[in-house]
Amino acid sequence: MTQNNDLLQNNKNACNLMPLAHPTKKQPSPLRVGILLGLTTLTMTAQADTAGAEDYRAPAVVDTSAPIAALSKLSSIQDAKPLKVTVPTIQSFKTKAGVPVLFVQAAALPIVDVDLRFNAGSARDGSIKKDGFGIANMTATMLEQGSTSLDENAFTRAVETLGINLSSGAYKDMFIVSLRSLSDDKHLLPAIDLMTQMVSEPTFNDEILARNKARLLVGLQQQKQDPNSLASIAFNDALYGEHPYAHPSVGTLDSVPTIEKQQLIDFKNRYLVAANASISLTGNLTLEQAKKLAEDITSELPMGQPAAELPEPKPLSQPKHIHIPFPSTQTTVLMGQLGDKRATDTPSQQKQTNFSVGNEVLAGGGFSARLMTEIRQNLGYTYGISGSMNPMLAKGPYQIGFSTRNDKARAAIDASLEVINDTLDNGITSTEMRLTTDNLKNSFPMGFASNAGINGLLGVMNFYQLPNNYLADYTNRIDQVTLSEVNQTMRDTLKPNNFLIVTVGQDDPWKEKTPSKKRSKK
Repeated sequence: MTQNNDLLQNNKNACNLMPLAHPTKKQPSPLRVGILLGLTTLTMTAQADTAGAEDYRAPAVVDTSAPIAALSKLSSIQDAKPLKVTVPTIQSFKTKAGVPVLFVQAAALPIVDVDLRFNAGSARDGSIKKDGFGIANMTATMLEQGSTSLDENAFTRAVETLGINLSSGAYKDMFIVSLRSLSDDKHLLPAIDLMTQMVSEPTFNDEILARNKARLLVGLQQQKQDPNSLASIAFNDALYGEHPYAHPSVGTLDSVPTIEKQQLIDFKNRYLVAANASISLTGNLTLEQAKKLAEDITSELPMGQPAAELPEPKPLSQPKHIHIPFPSTQTTVLMGQLGDKRATDTPSQQKQTNFSVGNEVLAGGGFSARLMTEIRQNLGYTYGISGSMNPMLAKGPYQIGFSTRNDKARAAIDASLEVINDTLDNGITSTEMRLTTDNLKNSFPMGFASNAGINGLLGVMNFYQLPNNYLADYTNRIDQVTLSEVNQTMRDTLKPNNFLIVTVGQDDPWKEKTPSKKRSKK
């Protein structure tokens, strides 16, 4: 069953393309790894030189203010040339029904990844029934639970016998059916048949629907005991108001009991159509095989009509503070604002790259980020704090999140806002920008280090109609950022004095008798 994770919605499918994504936990940069490896080697060499010595020397006096002389000998770092990256070769075509397909041939492994996406996320629930929250999610859940040809048990048995991964999920923007199979005909052809059965002839069995609703209601009740979920739901509701992004993708305690079989049928017939679809393929296939596979997948889809364009949400005009009482020693904090929509033209993509660089310095998940340095290391208010932009078809949220002790919540919030305002007032430095751009470029290849990673990127590119050179031009966009443009983009984008701030904890930070220093105003 699709899980509720609106804070990170679409992550499973790389809704945020890797270059724009913001991981909450990062590996050390290649530069740092190189330094660490170099120092380890030097230490081991020194130990080997003294091994077996019979004299006992007095401890050496170390001048801690002096530079580390050994660093000047690490010529492999000093002379390192820029990393050369070869992005996958993307081939594009359309099926007879006009469905766009992106394909990358990867013959190293005998597997094929298939990603079928529809412009049909939970933002479309209300078009089927007013306040029908959870219809898309329930449709996705039940596609995996039997077809007119195979009941639930037989369908599950067929999937397990083939040893394939076959799943479906609904998110705010998109509805995804994904498949991973061995590439030989013995496995791939029946796997594709099961995939087409899922989309074209689901049963939506009444008894299974009742069981799903009961299970989901239990999960939604349990969710009320999770402060992160409470904060996320409240944040989206306050940020988006009447916009379709406001409600949780899985639905609510009030809406789930009202979901009916006919609504699932209506959703499938209206949105799971060729005019609304896109496909990505990666794996051990020739171009001709990929074309045939795409035709097989879409041959049973009705043509239908493309989904209507989503409305643009309106940003908050003033700050808003929401507190949710929760019996805990910790307060969960989620703050932010309305962000950007997915950029499809070159100037907008460059602007989002500028913001990505600046935000990495401000709110990246690494220990060198300004918020992490100040709020965790210097003040000791939290174990971790990070923020990211989540662009979608319409404007997605920008969010910064952390947890802290109840009695430190207001101080941590004020300190975070001060760091943000200081960054906007004074900008990031050229050194910070250079280290960040180096890190982004060096970590870039990890996004397509696997077939699944490649196919996820293809799926997002195809869904958002990004150009095929989007990946190839990524490092160029990084190289084109300038310090002045990064700082100006940050100032144009972030409005901390109008932030929406949600807190979930024992005490309301806004009702403290002696609040900490007030946030600075620009």
